[in-house]
Amino acid sequence: MDAAERDRVVVEAAWTVLTRDGLAALSVRNVAAEAGLPPSSLRYTFPSQASLRERAVEAVLDRLRARVAAIPDAVDGRGWARGAVLELLPLDDERRTEMELTLAFGAAAMTDPVLVPANEAMHAAVREICARACAAIGRGSEVDVDQLHALVDGLALHVVRRARGDRTAWAVEAVDAYLAMASTPAPG
Repeated sequence: MDAAERDRVVVEAAWTVLTRDGLAALSVRNVAAEAGLPPSSLRYTFPSQASLRERAVEAVLDRLRARVAAIPDAVDGRGWARGAVLELLPLDDERRTEMELTLAFGAAAMTDPVLVPANEAMHAAVREICARACAAIGRGSEVDVDQLHALVDGLALHVVRRARGDRTAWAVEAVDAYLAMASTPAPG
């Protein structure tokens, strides 16, 4: 398999190990076993558990950024904002797995300084998307960004804490209600 395919297989195996067995189980040996590869083949690319963890978070960011970049520029401001915000929410299996991973790393970063940079990078990426969404609807103040970021984080946590397969339309409705309210000019 080529390098890109191998990276995809290893990242997906890391996500599986993490979501099934927890962060403590995220080792080169366990990921190699999940991917069906010999551990020695991973040790060159991932010489440590920390490097494997960093790549797992980096892959979440790569996918998130790619999905947001795929939103057509021709979409109006509110439509673009809606599309971007919905990409931040765990509304399907892929995004749910990404959110579970993000939450696990965020919790672990509270006690493991090695994980702090990856956690901060994730936080910054989400905040930047929220800032772009706010700017797209003409609401670019720090308070606006803080409010949208808090809404996204809260909705994401509530969705991921429910059982897989539970209805998520309520989260989309909450985003739509927020964007409608935030897009309405204040009475003059």
